[in-house]
Amino acid sequence: MPMTYLYLLIAILSEVIATTSLKASAGFTKLYPSILVIAGYITSFLLLSLVLKSIPVGIAYALWAGLGIVFVAIAGYLFFDQKLDLYAILGMALIITGVLVINLTSTAAEH
Repeated sequence: MPMTYLYLLIAILSEVIATTSLKASAGFTKLYPSILVIAGYITSFLLLSLVLKSIPVGIAYALWAGLGIVFVAIAGYLFFDQKLDLYAILGMALIITGVLVINLTSTAAEH
C-alpha cells in the first residue's frame, strides 16, 4: 500500500506540472511547456490507473483533487505572481485538513 500512495503522489505532482505548464504554453504556442503538458497528463493518468487498483476511486480522486488544487495555487503564486489572499489560504488549509482526515481517520480508503 505505501507504493500506491507514492504512485498517487507522483500522479498528483505530474498533473500539477502539466497544469502549470498549460498556463506557460500560452495556448500550446510554446513547444517545451506544451511537451510538459502532454507528458505530465499522460504520466499522471497512467499512475492514477495503477492507484485505482488499490484505492477506491472516490478516495483517490478526493486526494488527487484536493492536493492538486493546493499545489497548483502554490505554483501560480511562485511562478506566475498570482496573489493568494487570506480566504484562499484558509480554503486551502481546509482542503489539507480534509485530506488529513481522510488519510488518518477514515476506513473508506481500505480496500
